[in-house]
Amino acid sequence: MIERSAAEIQQILQNQRTYFASQETKALPFRMEQLKKLKTGIKRHEQEVIDALALDLGKSELESYTTEIGILYEEINFTIKHLKSWVKPKKVKTALTHVGSKGYVIPEPYGAVLVVAPWNYPFQLALSPLIGAIAAGNTAVIKPSELTPNVSGILANLLQELYPPSYVSIIEGGVQTSQALLEERFDYIFFTGSPAVGKVVMEAASRHLTPVTLELGGKSPVIVHEDANIPLAAKRIVFGKFMNAGQTCIAPDYLLVHSKIKAPLIKAMKEVIQTFYGSDPTENPAYSKIVNERHYNRLSGYLKDGTVIYGGKRNDSKQKIAPTLLDSVKLDSPLMTEEIFGPIFPVLEYTSLEEAIELIHSRPKPLALYVFTQDKDTAAEVTGRISFGGGCINDTLMHIATPFLPFGGVGESGMGNYHGKASFETFSHHKSVLQQTNRFDFSFRYPSAKNGLKLVKKLLK
Repeated sequence: MIERSAAEIQQILQNQRTYFASQETKALPFRMEQLKKLKTGIKRHEQEVIDALALDLGKSELESYTTEIGILYEEINFTIKHLKSWVKPKKVKTALTHVGSKGYVIPEPYGAVLVVAPWNYPFQLALSPLIGAIAAGNTAVIKPSELTPNVSGILANLLQELYPPSYVSIIEGGVQTSQALLEERFDYIFFTGSPAVGKVVMEAASRHLTPVTLELGGKSPVIVHEDANIPLAAKRIVFGKFMNAGQTCIAPDYLLVHSKIKAPLIKAMKEVIQTFYGSDPTENPAYSKIVNERHYNRLSGYLKDGTVIYGGKRNDSKQKIAPTLLDSVKLDSPLMTEEIFGPIFPVLEYTSLEEAIELIHSRPKPLALYVFTQDKDTAAEVTGRISFGGGCINDTLMHIATPFLPFGGVGESGMGNYHGKASFETFSHHKSVLQQTNRFDFSFRYPSAKNGLKLVKKLLK
């Protein structure tokens, strides 16, 4: 991995500042054209992206298209459709003290932004924030993950083919390059990754008072209440947990199931796993591998933190771990204190909803939460009492797939959000402007006014 020097990064950033100052990136026709270019470019390189994802993560073509490519098309289409209305200054009401004036909120781009992408969805999570950055009128530097080098190479070829580096630049490299990037004063930083690295990014941003969006992770629970539709819950939970071999920031991290239905739910989940991945998922080419040996060894160690009730098979040569259900898990074990980010699923049971809610409350706020119930009051109690980034009732993952819902974390699972209009707003500063009238003037506001205090008190009471 070739690291980029501080001098190279500084030159790229300076070129982007110069280009941004030309005002070209702010024109609506320009933004529209760049978004259309991005979609055309992705289409042209579709098969290369799918092949690269297979090499780096063992992803199937279906999974790659659905979660890495198709979702980008939807985001671009939605943005192009609505961008004209988003960029317009929004007129707002004015107070009685401002009679005769007009107030506006004008969205403007920040300038040169940095997008730091993760390895688990390396194509989609590099380009999805870029869509928002382009739509808002910024220039952008993209730092892809060094853990998925094949995808990183495709991203580099794609973006270099589409855009001049003074507008969109991709900077490959490892930790040294990332550290050099964080030393620079960007106008906005968008980071997706672990909470530990998120703290490093936020600390670096604070030195320049740079605003940030942090899309992190954490331990996202799934609650299955006693009245849940068990066959459907099993199917949707297995889908959400074991997609990309569990290497998904919003994957269910642990299962909280009512004691009355634990046995039938586990039985149904075992059947679904076999239907989805076969009797030996480690030999199924459509089942993803663990990204590298370090993470493979880390996950293998988690298998000792509970009793395997299903799965547990490993394939060292392919770096695959079969979908695994663990029982008898201690709450203070690493499995329950660290984000798993893999195909290992701890199963906990509860006897009252209050017990499940209190357990979740005892931990940091999760990025996602899922509840399966057929009772509206139960769903309302869970979603109303527990703070989480986003989630689903009677499903998993799918809240991330609609541009109408903002996506982001809360507390230790992140800050800020994006997708759809939220992406445009994230990469825009909302500038307030008051246009005052010259037709008349309120003299009572000036220190020389007679009875000024009396009039002000009448207006402001």
